[in-house]
Amino acid sequence: MPRLVVVSNRVADPRKTAAGGLAVALAEFLNNTGGIWFGWSGKVVETAAGGDTALHTQQAGPVKLVTMDLNREDHDAYYLGYSNGVLWPVCHYRLDLADFETSHIEGYRRVNQLFARKLAPLLQPDDIVWVHDYHLIPLGSELRALGCQQRIGFFLHVPLPPPPIFAAIPGHDWLMKGLCSYDLVGLQSEEDHEHFCSYITREAHAQPLGEGLWRVFNRTLRAGSFPIGIDVEEFAALTAAPEAREMHERMKREYSLRKLLVGVDRLDYSKGLPHRMRAFRELLKRYPDTHRSATLIQIASPSREDVSAYTDILHELESLCGSINGNYGELDWMPVRYMHRTVARAKLPGLYRASQVALVTPLRDGMNLVAKEFIVAQDPDDPGVLVLSRFAGAAEQLREALMVNPYDAEGTAEAIHIALQMPREERKERHAALLATCKRCDVHWWCDTFLQSLAKAQAQETGTPWLRL
Repeated sequence: MPRLVVVSNRVADPRKTAAGGLAVALAEFLNNTGGIWFGWSGKVVETAAGGDTALHTQQAGPVKLVTMDLNREDHDAYYLGYSNGVLWPVCHYRLDLADFETSHIEGYRRVNQLFARKLAPLLQPDDIVWVHDYHLIPLGSELRALGCQQRIGFFLHVPLPPPPIFAAIPGHDWLMKGLCSYDLVGLQSEEDHEHFCSYITREAHAQPLGEGLWRVFNRTLRAGSFPIGIDVEEFAALTAAPEAREMHERMKREYSLRKLLVGVDRLDYSKGLPHRMRAFRELLKRYPDTHRSATLIQIASPSREDVSAYTDILHELESLCGSINGNYGELDWMPVRYMHRTVARAKLPGLYRASQVALVTPLRDGMNLVAKEFIVAQDPDDPGVLVLSRFAGAAEQLREALMVNPYDAEGTAEAIHIALQMPREERKERHAALLATCKRCDVHWWCDTFLQSLAKAQAQETGTPWLRL
């Protein structure tokens, strides 16, 4: 069986549950093939830009974890400057927050070249290479330049914006040509897939060959949508574990007279947290029956707080929460419980299960797995209701959720009120359909489907038999 080589910005130990569903899913293939997981160590060292750094190797069962350090200049240009200062905001449709500093793209290229130089000698001829996310878009072309002929697939975890927005990036054509060096490009949603196809058609004059195949830049590639899921069995087990049960019982006890709403997000401008608070304020304003009844627990985990855009959101969010509590709160009831810290993953299922409504209302999101975790954590006999942004990738799959436009405070408030009042039978019907989708399209399905499609794409290009994994 060919070996799987996973490449991502950061590396996770697949033996540890805390690493999350992605690591668990990839572990199945990595363990079977004795594969490699390659990426940045997370350490910043004092060496010259683009200079040689030693590789760190750790054996995790049959899986080899291989990492490398970055120096300060490379880290700041590749990670802070270009990945998070240009690609992240543009991919989330926020051109106004992008910093198109020319030196950043040079650092981004330099680090991807460094990744390629370090990875190429580790590869075997029949390896399957799976590259992940926006940090490493040009890695495939850099590996090709070094003569690597292995099957190489790429998956973009964030949204791909429409061509007019993507084309605002200086060097956008170079980025897209880098994407087209892969045998398979995987996107989260059909909308993202349409954006990719539209771009290569308009800008690169790609020719469709049918069944997801394209001829572009003198090579054939396959593109498609592969919506990522969660490990349903693992999260269900986590829900039944002592920490989650204790959290659930404590929440039910402490909020026995309230209806709980929950939001769990990183503090990021893509999550629409100020918009959510305005919608909740509108709920309290328009529906007096929610007073002394509805309580929103909002967890906003710290994220890149050294960037001014995040500091602005933090201050705005704190101001809105304080204003809502000041205007509507009572001595024995605060409408918003806001926490600017990370809550242990083992406790989250209990919080989800105790909540009548989950607010997953990003302004733009690749997928948003909180929505799927909330569904899996529910009691099927008395489930909560998912209020979901139409701009989350998950909206394409989770059609039985209550869909909202997060920019519309009144419309979102109305949907939240409907969720709070929804009869049990309707909640059970919606939940059953949503849970079936989560189970059918879980993270293992995602992983298997992508790798089978990668094998198919490479077979089309070379005429070799399909690989069966």
